[in-house]
Amino acid sequence: MSPSSETSTHAHGYISDKDKYLKRMGRIEGQARGISKMIDEEKYCIDILTQISALTSALQVVALGLLDDHLKHCVLDAAKLGGDDAAAKIKEASDAISRLVRS
Repeated sequence: MSPSSETSTHAHGYISDKDKYLKRMGRIEGQARGISKMIDEEKYCIDILTQISALTSALQVVALGLLDDHLKHCVLDAAKLGGDDAAAKIKEASDAISRLVRS
């Protein structure tokens, strides 16, 4: 089974903080809509860029939180079991870190 096709029987590491993530994503959606409105209303470029920077930071906080949860739960659990699943989870986490660093 590929890491992205896990069944719902496995509880993801973020599940205990799901409501926190959903609230934060709701605020992020509002920020994105606000930026669209600023562009539509032809606001000052620097003000829009400032809001984009804030939005980017908010997304990074969510991404780092999810990564931390993934490492503490999914990767740690797989590492305890060992074998191919452990190696796959570690590679998956490394790939995710690489994507975050590039972004």
